[in-house]
Amino acid sequence: MKIGIVKEQKNNENRVGITPSGVVQLCHAGHQVLVEKGAGLGSGFTDEEYQEAGAQMGTTDDAWSCDMVIKVKEPLASEYHYLREGLILYTYFHLAANKELAEKLVETKVTAVAYETMQDIDGSLPLLAPMSEVAGRMAVIAGMQFLQKQYGGKGLILSGVPGVAKGKVAIIGGGVVGINAAKMALGLGAHVIILDVNKKVLEKIDDLFGGQVETLFSNDKNIDEVVSAADLVVGAVLLPGAKAPTLVTEETIKKMAPGSVLVDIPIDQGGIFATTTHATTLEDPVYVTHGVINYAVANIPGAVPKTSTEALTSVTIPYATEIGPFLEGQEVRHAQMIRSGLNTIDGKIVNKAVAESLDLPYHEWK
Repeated sequence: MKIGIVKEQKNNENRVGITPSGVVQLCHAGHQVLVEKGAGLGSGFTDEEYQEAGAQMGTTDDAWSCDMVIKVKEPLASEYHYLREGLILYTYFHLAANKELAEKLVETKVTAVAYETMQDIDGSLPLLAPMSEVAGRMAVIAGMQFLQKQYGGKGLILSGVPGVAKGKVAIIGGGVVGINAAKMALGLGAHVIILDVNKKVLEKIDDLFGGQVETLFSNDKNIDEVVSAADLVVGAVLLPGAKAPTLVTEETIKKMAPGSVLVDIPIDQGGIFATTTHATTLEDPVYVTHGVINYAVANIPGAVPKTSTEALTSVTIPYATEIGPFLEGQEVRHAQMIRSGLNTIDGKIVNKAVAESLDLPYHEWK
């Protein structure tokens, strides 16, 4: 199979779908790899490094004309003309909040394999995990930046100083994103509270942090009380393939002190705050509602592309080598994982959560 790697077009998206070491793995598995010239420069990988790893270099059109294209983010409208029947596209899609793209994939009969819905038998999301780790940590860094007065924030430091209270960080969701946000916030000296609906998750967090992080059961009353008193709130809830639930109401956000910050990590799945109505970019990351700063960047890990690309490639490539054979009906080691990643094929949506979120027809596949 011929695999293309294209340069990302999203605002300030400097990650790339594969590292030179990933090229080596694909070539060893018998695939040909064609990388768009300059695609890796934003992550610190030169064309020469890709060539030394065994890749051919080509134009944008050359890369998109391959049997399978590996990306990082979903194709933008400016790339829709590359979508065609027979193309396998392997990337993050987050279709539950992007009906236009979902319909385009159906119309063009693209086989869409989504990193974010590839689920192991234990319920984990191994291709989402590394970016969730990065996003959770970066969320606190971004939040602390916008708490500074020159950015419109409260003008406080999360750690406080001797004799001055620590900043309050509330994290809604105790999964990979939430735990990593807590690690960063706790490391910066903040007072940290995590809310989750799963008691076992809260017990795990309590053990992990040795009681240093306060845990609360997530319900409307606790969310209202904790969020309204917080300086920084990190939204960290994900439902695989589905639209994120709106958990924090506009009324609660109105109670927050001016200059407080909301970081809505699942904004590409719709977001969990009532006021984060649209995604932002790293170039223009925030907007203010009721005096509260909304940070709603849909590609937070794109701010640290070298770390992110290396982390992403380490988990995506083992499955990339098997997607073609799987679709041809061959037995492969990771069949269940690849099957769970299928969002569209043959002009049909084959992921139930995606179809239900978009109110579009769902079709069982094989």
